[in-house]
Amino acid sequence: MRVCKRVFDVASSASLLLLLSPLFLVIAMAVKLTSPGPVLYRWKVVGQGGRHFTGYKFRSMCVDADELKAQLEPYNEMRGPVFKLAEDPRVTKFGTWLRRHSLDELPQLYSVLKGDMSLVGPRPPLLSEYARFTEFQKQKLAVRPGITCLWQVNGRNDVKDFDEWVKLDLEYIRRWSLGLDLWILLRTVREVFVGSGK
Repeated sequence: MRVCKRVFDVASSASLLLLLSPLFLVIAMAVKLTSPGPVLYRWKVVGQGGRHFTGYKFRSMCVDADELKAQLEPYNEMRGPVFKLAEDPRVTKFGTWLRRHSLDELPQLYSVLKGDMSLVGPRPPLLSEYARFTEFQKQKLAVRPGITCLWQVNGRNDVKDFDEWVKLDLEYIRRWSLGLDLWILLRTVREVFVGSGK
């Protein structure tokens, strides 16, 4: 079954990268024209079994976002090692639209093709976040991380405690099936069109 999941990931990511290449170009031009800095954000994260890798997103924040993060820590809306702020001042105007429709995530299809990620799986944490994980929280890295997950289609904007997020990831790992992956992907497409991201 896991082999089938990988075959599905490779076929789907390759097809989507080809099919969406015109959209990639339009987004890249818009990012470049609406704010100074690179088109892509290099995302230093931790994957399955604690392995480090670099992922990519379309840049949705100002170029000095990482440096400004420390100043915003007191306003973190998520309990635990992960930083979440609904009205994050570092996000650009175009970045707000990208995030609402989760289009900043599209370059991660390349990480799926490479094998660092899966289409569906627990979201990978940043290196700085992983350094603060408890042993309970590290369990989410028992499988390959994904672009979308149970948390993202199950009230992600309402979850304020990282341990609750981890519980959803562990539920996904425990219940995993190709059918569950397809259900999450269909719900993700709906969320993209609705624009529920932040």
